[in-house]
Amino acid sequence: MFGIGMQELLIILVIGLLVFGSKKLPEIGGGLGRAIRNFRRAATEPDEIDITPKENKESTEGDSRKA
Repeated sequence: MFGIGMQELLIILVIGLLVFGSKKLPEIGGGLGRAIRNFRRAATEPDEIDITPKENKESTEGDSRKA
């Protein structure tokens, strides 16, 4: 159904080269690769829970009142 042959792939690459230019095309490919890599990493890693300890409000309020 979505089989892309060699001719179709070459046409897509030529159109991309004409639209973006030869200097911008490697940057776009690198950015796309990093995005896919980060998505895969986020999908496979377990969720991290960031818990920060609550500060003692009495000690910080007392210090500011003394000054």
